[in-house]
Amino acid sequence: MPVEPTARDRLRRLESITDAALGRLDLEPLLRTLLERVRELFDVDTATVLRHDEAAGQLTAIASAGIEEEVFQGVRVAVGSGFAGRVAAQRAPVLIDHVDESTVINALLWERGLKVLLGVPMLARGELVGVLHIGSTVKRAFDADDIELLQVAAARLALTMVAEAAGEDRAAATALQRSLLPARIASVPGMDFASRYVPGADFAVGGDWYDVFPLPGDRLGIVMGDVAGHGLGAAVVMGRLRSALRAYALDAASPAEALGKLSRKMNHFEKGIMATVAYAVVPPDRETLVLSLAGHPPPVLATPGSPARLLDVPPDLPVGLGLPPADRRDTVVALPPECALGFYTDGLVERRDADLDDGFRKLTTAMTTGDPEAVCARVMAALVGTNPAQDDVALLVATKRPVRP
Repeated sequence: MPVEPTARDRLRRLESITDAALGRLDLEPLLRTLLERVRELFDVDTATVLRHDEAAGQLTAIASAGIEEEVFQGVRVAVGSGFAGRVAAQRAPVLIDHVDESTVINALLWERGLKVLLGVPMLARGELVGVLHIGSTVKRAFDADDIELLQVAAARLALTMVAEAAGEDRAAATALQRSLLPARIASVPGMDFASRYVPGADFAVGGDWYDVFPLPGDRLGIVMGDVAGHGLGAAVVMGRLRSALRAYALDAASPAEALGKLSRKMNHFEKGIMATVAYAVVPPDRETLVLSLAGHPPPVLATPGSPARLLDVPPDLPVGLGLPPADRRDTVVALPPECALGFYTDGLVERRDADLDDGFRKLTTAMTTGDPEAVCARVMAALVGTNPAQDDVALLVATKRPVRP
């Protein structure tokens, strides 16, 4: 009966698109293979994938079978404009049978003589990933089965692209963070350092950072910061803030002045981003430090023979997020002989199922003087222990070296 070949043919076409073997391919060969299969199955002259860039509000051609110039020339279409832009804006299939400058932004499509275009949105978990469209140089009709099949192909591509992008972001963010966070901090006259960084269990990397750098006049800068957010975006912003604060530190008269300049820079160039920062400057004699807090938790100080304590330093506003300019304060803190100072991000002390004060109590109990590596190990064991961190954890311990007779 005629129904059986039609049903059998639909199944063959669907299997061609959802072939499990495609799952073993990387993104580029998968795009190439799937677009060629789409051209063959629909008997069309071109099939193209455009990736959605949410920040730019644009679609960019990243793969094409039939009109490869779309990719070579970096074709871009604004969401809402032209044919592909309509598909993206409406998040629904669009079919046009009149292809010219009045309906299509991309001149390549009408210059190649396309007569009909069918496009569908590429969606993954409700998010727009891109647009998949096919075109023919002869007049023809696409029915509901064609649209459904093209949507299956689009969904397959969308999930693959999301997974690929997530992997690339994780790898890039991890590489960036590793390049900016030294695994070992060199000792400086009078002080030794050790550090830990552990990404949260749900994230590959985030915006936490620490830094130790020399300043003119044998002074020393110490920074601990936390950019709101996770992933590659937070890591990139972290890198920019780290570099900017280093530059401001060279000319600023105090930590408070440097943080004020950093906040102004963020409000102008990093709109909508917020970070907390603790920045301290240690003079050449290492007897004190000057500390300013931009919304960051206070460092913990341990001295021989005394319980560790959180430094009593007034917290000023975080940097960024369009917060208005405000006076920032410096606090001078004495550094007793052989003391240990711990800088950290909130992931060390905050837990969803516990009071923040409990985290601070655990920190002050675990913080001791001595070798900074041993201090780091003790603090991490007490506050992280055997459970994966829920948020990124950064810890920097600075110890004042004993004076040898």
